[in-house]
Formats: sequence, structure tokens, C-alpha cells
Amino acid sequence: MNQGTNEFERRSVLQLAAGLAAASTVGLGRIRADAIPSKPTGKPGDFDFLSGDWKIQNRWLSNGKWDEFESEATVFGLLDGLASVEELRNPARKFSGMGLRLLDLEKKLWADYWVPGASGVLTPPPSWGSFVDGVGLWDSDDMDGETAIIVRGAWDQITPKSCRWYQAASRDDGQTWEESWIMHWTRG
Repeated sequence: MNQGTNEFERRSVLQLAAGLAAASTVGLGRIRADAIPSKPTGKPGDFDFLSGDWKIQNRWLSNGKWDEFESEATVFGLLDGLASVEELRNPARKFSGMGLRLLDLEKKLWADYWVPGASGVLTPPPSWGSFVDGVGLWDSDDMDGETAIIVRGAWDQITPKSCRWYQAASRDDGQTWEESWIMHWTRG
């Protein structure tokens, strides 16, 4: 097969996976009231900046120490900007996964889902959010042992050739945040 055929097949598989994941999760997830901007801003095309091939420099907090490694991603926009599907790959660590972002047109909020490559199972509930002034924030409730936490994913520093995503957690209802994963994306 040639390169064009491989890309067509990859895109077809990602589209199918996105459709199946979306269909299987209708109604899942609670939207954090405090994560919703006073006027939600989600609109088709918000994730267009992410479409394409990327090289990613990761910093991940593991057991109190920062681990640095590289990965890559391919992202496709679908449904005229209502969906974004990301295939994240790290062959050296035998790690892969799929990010699925879907816009709820009525609420003007994006649902952000994750599918680990190791299980192929969608991890509900999604986090919900939107972009305000060029920064996208997605918050979700989680547990760390017996402690309730808020987990935040954020997109910022967006340019035509780069962007940053980071994850942080709050153990005090959003008063303070501890970053645990930082990804610097550059065009591949």
C-alpha cells in the first residue's frame, strides 16, 4: 500500500472509533457547575488548530519526580468542526490512546473523552469546558484514594505551529493547583 492509502485507512478507523465512542456515551458525565463560563463559548471549529501531525515533549510527574519523554499525535477534525479525534502514540513506551472531543451545540460546551490504547474502553465521564480568550479549560471531579479532587485539563499558548496542554489537580476545591503533566506540541 502507498502512504495515501495508509492515511485514508487510519482516518477511517479513527472516524469509526469516534462514532462508536460517541454513540456509546450518550448521557454520561456531569458538568461541573463552577467549570462553566458565565456564557459558554464552545463553537464549531474550536479545535481546528489541533488538526494535523505533531511531535510532543512531555513532562509527567511520577512518584514525586518529573519524567521527560517524547510522543507524537495525529489529530483529525470531523463533522464540520463539531468533533476532534486525536491519536496519541509513544512506541518506545508501548503507549497509545485516543482523545475524543465533541461539541454539545445546545450547551456550547466541549466534552473531552479518553480511550487508552491498552484497553480500548472509553473512560467516562468526560470533562467539560470551552475556550475563553484563547485558553481552554476542562474540569472534572475525581478521587485520589479517599480524597475528592478536581482534575483540570487546559489548552493554551496556541500558535499556528505550537500549543501547550497541561493537567493539574486541586485538593482544595480549586483554591490551588498542582500540575502533573505538561505537553508542548510542535508541528511534525
